[in-house]
Amino acid sequence: MTLIDLTPRVTENDRLSTLPVAIIGAGPIGLAAAAHLVERGIDFLLFESGGRAGASVRAWGHTRLFSPWKHLVDPASRRLLEARGWELPEPERAPTGTELVERYVAPLAELDEIASRTRLGVQVVAVTREGMDRTRTRGRATTPFALRIRTTDGDVEEVIARAVIDASGTYLSPNPLSSSGLELLGMSDIADAVSPALPDVLGRDRTRFSGRRTTVVGAGHSAANTLLALVELVRQEPGTSVAWLIRNAQAVRVSSSADDELADRARLGSRVDQAVADGVITVIDGFEIIRARRGPGGERVELVGHRDGELVTHVTDVVVNATGFRPDLDMLREIRLELDEIVEAPKRLAPLIDPNVHSCGTVEPHGFSELTHPEKGFFIVGMKSYGRAPTFLLATGYEQVRSVTAWLAGDLTSASQVELTLPATGVCSTGLGDGDGCCS
Repeated sequence: MTLIDLTPRVTENDRLSTLPVAIIGAGPIGLAAAAHLVERGIDFLLFESGGRAGASVRAWGHTRLFSPWKHLVDPASRRLLEARGWELPEPERAPTGTELVERYVAPLAELDEIASRTRLGVQVVAVTREGMDRTRTRGRATTPFALRIRTTDGDVEEVIARAVIDASGTYLSPNPLSSSGLELLGMSDIADAVSPALPDVLGRDRTRFSGRRTTVVGAGHSAANTLLALVELVRQEPGTSVAWLIRNAQAVRVSSSADDELADRARLGSRVDQAVADGVITVIDGFEIIRARRGPGGERVELVGHRDGELVTHVTDVVVNATGFRPDLDMLREIRLELDEIVEAPKRLAPLIDPNVHSCGTVEPHGFSELTHPEKGFFIVGMKSYGRAPTFLLATGYEQVRSVTAWLAGDLTSASQVELTLPATGVCSTGLGDGDGCCS
C-alpha cells in the first residue's frame, strides 16, 4: 500500500508572508512607517534603542524647528490619532522638539496598535538573512531577515522578519572633528571637553559654557543656532566668549535668502552675520583640524590644523561638534547595499541630495524605487537614507515610508505615485527668539 503525505507544504514565500516587518527606530519616521503598516493591515515589530519613543528628538528638545506643524505630521499617523480625538496643533506655528514629542510623537507611540508591537530599550546590532552571510545568493530573496538585538540588560537574541525598514537615523553617529573624516587624533584626551551637536546652552547645559570660551566646529544650521544661543549667553554671563571654526571660506549652508518661504530660517544667516560684525563671534575660517591635545596644565584644549598653508593652533575651553552626521553602516555589513560612493545614500537617491550640488532641503519626490537595494525587502528611510547629506526633511521621510509600505503591501500603483510639496528651499529648523534650532 502506498502512503500519501497529505501534510500541507509550506513554501518559503508562504513563511515570509506570516512574518512581521521589522522597523528600526521609533522616531517620527519609524512611527510613520508603523502607522502606514497599521492602515495596510501588515504586522510589524518596532525596535527603539532608547527608553522612550523619539529618544533622539528628546535630546534636542529645547530647540525649535523651522517647520510649522502642518509640515511635521505624517498623514497616516494623523488619521490614526484623529480617530481617537487628537487635534493638529496650530498649523502655522513651529514647535520645539519637546513639543513635537509631547504633542505628536508620544501620543502616536502610545496607540495600542503601535505600542503593542514596540520594544523599547532594544538596540539592533546587526541585520542579515537567516543562516546566510552576504556572499550567499541561492534562495536569498525568499529567506527571512534575521535581526540580532541587544536589550539594556545585555541579553542578545535574534528576531526574524519578512522585510526591514531601517529608520534608525544618524543623530547617534556624528561626523568626527577632523577634516580627514577619520577620528580626530588625540580625541580621547579631550573627549570630556567636547559637546555633541545642539547642546542646551541656555538651559540644561548652561554651566558647561558659562564664563568659558567655546568653539563651535561646523558650517550648517545646527552650528549657527548653537552660536546664536552662545551669543545670548555672552550677554548674560561675563567672561563667556564664542569662536566659530569652519573648514571652508564661508558657511554656505546657512541661508539668509529672501526667497526662503520659512521666514525664521531666512533670518538665521543674517543674525549670525550681525553677531560676527558686532565682534561677539570670532570666525576662524579655512581651518582644517588634524589633531587635538591638552594645553599646559591640562585645563584648555588645543586644536591643531592647517590654515593658509601653515600649521596653527587654536586654544579653547569647550568644543561643540556640529560637523554633521553619518549613517551607522556597521550593523548592515551582511546586507547587500547599493550606496553612492560620495554621500553613502542609496545610489538612485544620492544625485538628488548631494551637498556638493544641493545646499537646501528641496528634493524631488521619491519613494521605494530610489530607496531599493539589491537586498529585496530591505529599505533605509528617513535621515539615514540621506547618508552624509545634511538636508533631510520630515515631510520627505513621510513620503518615503508611505511609498515603501505600499510596495510591501503589493500596491505598486500607489508605491509609484510619489508626491511631495515643500516650501521653497525646504523645511528645516531654527530658534524663534531664543537662538536654538535643529536641522532635523
